[in-house]
Parts: sequence; structure tokens; C-alpha cells
Amino acid sequence: MRISLKTRSLKSALKKRNKLTKSSTISTPIWQAKWTALAVVFTIFFNSCSDPSSVGIELAPGNNQVGVFFTEFELPAEVVLLDSFNTTNQSLLVVGNEEDPYFGKTSSTGFTRMFFEVTDERPKAEAILDSMFFSVDIVSVNGQNLDEPKFYSIHRLTESILDTLYYNFSELAYEENPIASSEVEFGETKDTTILMTVTPEFSEELFGKLKRGTEFNNIFTFRDYFPGVAIKAREGDNTTIGVNLGSQTAILTYFHYPGDTVATSFEINTASSRSFNGVKSDRSGTPTEVVVEKQKAYQTGNLVGMKANLGMTIKVDSSPIDEFLDTLSGVIFKQVQLEIGEIETVPEGQNPPAFFVSYFTDDSNEILTRADGQPLTIQRDGQPQNILDENEQTIPAVIAPAIGSYNSTQGTYVVGITSYLNGIFRGEVTRKDWLLYGNSSETTGDDFKRSLRQFKVQNNRLKVKVIYSKIR
Repeated sequence: MRISLKTRSLKSALKKRNKLTKSSTISTPIWQAKWTALAVVFTIFFNSCSDPSSVGIELAPGNNQVGVFFTEFELPAEVVLLDSFNTTNQSLLVVGNEEDPYFGKTSSTGFTRMFFEVTDERPKAEAILDSMFFSVDIVSVNGQNLDEPKFYSIHRLTESILDTLYYNFSELAYEENPIASSEVEFGETKDTTILMTVTPEFSEELFGKLKRGTEFNNIFTFRDYFPGVAIKAREGDNTTIGVNLGSQTAILTYFHYPGDTVATSFEINTASSRSFNGVKSDRSGTPTEVVVEKQKAYQTGNLVGMKANLGMTIKVDSSPIDEFLDTLSGVIFKQVQLEIGEIETVPEGQNPPAFFVSYFTDDSNEILTRADGQPLTIQRDGQPQNILDENEQTIPAVIAPAIGSYNSTQGTYVVGITSYLNGIFRGEVTRKDWLLYGNSSETTGDDFKRSLRQFKVQNNRLKVKVIYSKIR
């Protein structure tokens, strides 16, 4: 891509701005003075009609006939708790217990059936039990004080998981006393398989059924006897794990026969098993305690936040875009970005969502969809915002959602919206408000349903930053 001298001047200006941001306290007044000047210019922009198409700070003026300008403006934001947040069969159990001054107390329990191969050889009547473990395949850890022990327990369900949809507010009854439990010190480890010793009472019971019972004749009689398990975390541990379902999350039974020194095993795992994540949230005494009704937008003081699996999203009022565009004519947008942050400090050991997409919404506070049910989003820069269907009718494009990516060094999320803004300016796109949802179309599954990751940000730190040019 060819870079004009004026664009280079812009880059230089932005570089200087970034340096000032990171500089010592001696440089702070200079930085504040420059951005105070910008605020004044922008205030004049919104209160003057003399030459609205020349609003913004001109970069390297007088070089040629093309003026290049930079400006930014804030977007108001609220939070919305999504309804019907389906967590069925996400292939990952979210198991955690967290406490936060903004989001309150949040706990997530993983519920899953179990499975065995009916063709596997069961222990015969004379078999002798050696040991029994519950193996948990942990593929992610997000938490605080990971060098301290975290406690997890496995509980037998007392009601069946049905062939229906389950949501994050769903739960099933389970036995109070666990069949297995263990403390774990993760340290720097983010993925591991842990073995929990199964209680002697349950070991003897299950081994007896394996040897002689009809419960293992087929998967249906087994699930009547053993509906599945709930995997729980301890309150106060402030840590969440992702448990992978499959052959590594299983009940492992080891046994031998008289006179035989070689152990044999039988496995009951979580492959091909229906599962869901149930979430409980106590927001009392926090800024989010006002968030009561689902699909309703709420102001929560000077912060807004997003929390996965709870289904709390950020709704952005994009109407200031219209106010900005109404002042312009004969311009071309060179670069437009939505920038969020710097976000509030994330404790060591925890990570915010890595991505978000900007779904279109309206006063319903629901994700808007196309006629074919596809969700509508801002499309990436360089991609069409609209396409033609088989009837040569213009419809919104959906295949390339713009991705907001987290920059851990800067503590910000940035997403390019240049093509989108140009589409609005040309009348090709109807502006909509946005629901920021912590997922990426480039990942398998829905990350927003596979963790309790979160972030908070001051509600004056959601900004559109614009570079545009005007032919004089």
C-alpha cells in the first residue's frame, strides 16, 4: 500500500503521542496540553457550522491539495445480560468460583453424562480391585494466586441429563458428598491431567456393579444407575478451569486376578456425552446489582464490563457516528478504529477475553439476524459490508466479522471499522448499535461460553478514532 507524506506525518504524530503517554511525569503536562487542545477543537467542531467538513486536527497542512485530519469521539455504553444463553455441548466444562467488586460472586459448575464401550471386557467375578481414580483433563486455567492449592470435587447426579437444551441458568440435583476430590497447585501450569482418588464406598459399589450388575448391559441401564457427574470448584479460590470432555476425563478402574501380577483397567469416560455449564451469580452490593432483567440495558456507574458464561455483554450506542458524519462532506476515511481501554487492571494469573465481535442490535438488546438466521456484525476492513443474493437483492454480508483483539501490552482492544464507516457515509449501510460479544469467528466453538473471563473499562474509554482526507 502506498503511504502518502501526510499519512507518514500522521504516523509520526501518533508515535509522539504514544511516547508521551508512556513518558515520565515530567512529560505529562505536555501530553495533557496537546489532548486538551484536541478536546477544544472537537468541542468547536460540535458547536460550529462554519466549515463542518474541515473538522479535526490537520496533519502536515499545506503539503499538497489533500488535507489529512485526525479526530476521535466517545461512544456511550451500557451492559446487557443475555437471555437464553445456551451452554449445551460446548465440549468444555467451565468449573470455577470467582469474586469481583464489579461482577460480584460467580460460580460455574460443569454437568456431564458418562460413557463406556459395551464391547470392552468387564472384570469377572473373581477380579480384585486395585484402585479407582477420577481423571480430569484440564486444558485451561484462569485465576489468582495459582501457587496456592485449589480444590475441586466430583459429585454424582441424582437426576438425569435429558436430550434437551440447557442454559447457563440451568442446574441439576447432585449428591452433597463427592465421590472424588483433590487439591491442586497449578503454578505456571495451564494444562494438566489430575487424578482424584475415588472414595472407598463408591469404589466398592461401582466395582461390584461392573462385575455382576445389569447396570453395564448397555449405556441406557448404566445412565439409569449413574446419570452423570457435576464438577465443582471451591468458593473463595478465585480460579476457573476448563475441563476437556473425552477419554481423558474419566473414571479409571484398575484390577487384577488371583495369581496375576499384571493390572487390567476399565474406563468410563465423557466421550460422546451430553453436557452443559450452569452459572450462579450473586451481584448484591456491586455496581452490577442493578442488572436484574435479561435483554435490558443498564448503566453501572463509571464502569462497563463483559463476563463470559454469565452472558454479560457491553452494548454500545453508536449514534455519535451519525452526529459526526452529518458534519462532513467530500471526505474519504483512511483509517477508522474502535478502541476500548486501557481496561481496568487484570490480576496476575487471569486473562481477559482475547477477542470480541460487534453484533448489531437495537432497542430489543438482542443480536439481530439476517432473514436466513445468520447474525449481523460489522464486517472486516477491506471486505464488503453488503452482498447480492441469488435474486440480485442487496443483503448484509456475514462471512467476515470484524474482530476486536486484545493487546496485552497496551491493555486495549482495537477493531478496524474503516469499511463500515465508509459504507454508512455513502448510504450503503444502516447504522446500528452494537453488542460486544467475547468470541472470534476464527476459533472453534463459542469462547464466550467456555470460560468466566472478564474485563471492565471506564465508560469514557470507548472511542472511535478517525483519520480522513478531504479534497480542497
